[in-house]
Amino acid sequence: MLDTNAVTLERFMDVLALRQRVAASNIANADTPGYRAREVDFGWHMRTMLASQAGPRLPAMVQEVWGEGVKNDGNTVQLDREMQSLADSGLRFTLASVLLQKQIRGMRNVIREGRGG
Repeated sequence: MLDTNAVTLERFMDVLALRQRVAASNIANADTPGYRAREVDFGWHMRTMLASQAGPRLPAMVQEVWGEGVKNDGNTVQLDREMQSLADSGLRFTLASVLLQKQIRGMRNVIREGRGG
């Protein structure tokens, strides 16, 4: 019943939620020796999602972070990078949520008007 914009917003929010979970996992493992930080390839997800429009949901694309500093214990988590990712994802999620709520409110108004009040 939702239009393609609403479906795209829903998928966008799914990717953001995945990105939040990955960043939280990295933070939780910041002191784990040998832990390799992971990230969601946000750009790839968005390009693929927009290209496929209303097709099937994509599998999660999570990969190790390469080219980042490695601590003496082999851990690659950088807390400032993870906090930036959390803040960025949270802001984008809030924006997408507001847009989706507006679409839903608009649909409710159309339904109410169609029923005569």
